[in-house]
Amino acid sequence: MATYFDGKPSFKDVPVKDGQISTTEFLLACESVVKLFDLFEATAFSVVQSDMTGNIKKIRDRQLATPAKSETIQDLVKNERAEGLKTASEGLLWLTRGLLFTSTGLRKSVSNPSEELSTSFTNAYGVTLKQHHSFVVRPLFGLAMKACPARNSFYAKLGENCDAQLEEWLTSLELCVNILSKWIEGVKL
Repeated sequence: MATYFDGKPSFKDVPVKDGQISTTEFLLACESVVKLFDLFEATAFSVVQSDMTGNIKKIRDRQLATPAKSETIQDLVKNERAEGLKTASEGLLWLTRGLLFTSTGLRKSVSNPSEELSTSFTNAYGVTLKQHHSFVVRPLFGLAMKACPARNSFYAKLGENCDAQLEEWLTSLELCVNILSKWIEGVKL
């Protein structure tokens, strides 16, 4: 049986060597995260998707402008900052925060099988993005969290018997998020 994960770019396919993350595969995997929110079928999540898509575009635009200096995400940011620019760097910062929110929400959901997605993602928002958002943005995300689909509906859309695929996908996402979060903190983006 087909699952959501079949044939989609995944973080498990992102080359990571010595803590360096390959830009092209990373961005493709990020786009699949954005599409995951389509399964929520809630227009309230369009703000999440729009934010992530905009940040992916900032990074991809820099990659296309300087491909030889952008093989890894870290090189892309270092070279951009060396030129006194920061568009892609800021995009990576916010994209990483969005990925952390997503991975935390999904991990809470996977770890708590009786918990509804709205609870998992509300709790994830509280520990990941909320401190970075203004009082204007917080209500938009609060609305999105309330619009999460019922747990059984979401998991049915992922596909039957996809627990192993979800775990592999989520673990790989968490690896990339952890690497980037530590690196971002170290370079003080």
